[in-house]
Amino acid sequence: MATEDATPTEDLAQLLARLKAEYGVNDSQIATATGVSPSTVNTWVHRKRQPRPDALRALAAAYPKFTEDQIFAAAGRKTPGPLAPEAEERLLELFRGLTAEQQELQEIQLRALNEHNRSALS
Repeated sequence: MATEDATPTEDLAQLLARLKAEYGVNDSQIATATGVSPSTVNTWVHRKRQPRPDALRALAAAYPKFTEDQIFAAAGRKTPGPLAPEAEERLLELFRGLTAEQQELQEIQLRALNEHNRSALS
């Protein structure tokens, strides 16, 4: 019979506490490194709000001992896939070939997927 891992999942507030200890930084320094205000970091620490994906990526870039996968998982999100410049250009070219109505429909679908990814647990 398979057993489940009993290790509790670390949330973002817990990861931030570890990050602060590991790097010897405070909320203001994290804010500066991620391009947000200290009060925004405070809302993350006190579990009032979750950061946007760009802030999570900035956190991983500023504090490389913590990977994007770890940070996104702690925030309860799946890590977005990379988008190489060539892939971005191909997607834009495809999008440009659509009618205005088709572009609008695709934008609605993409927003729905993004919203799902923001709210879905890893």
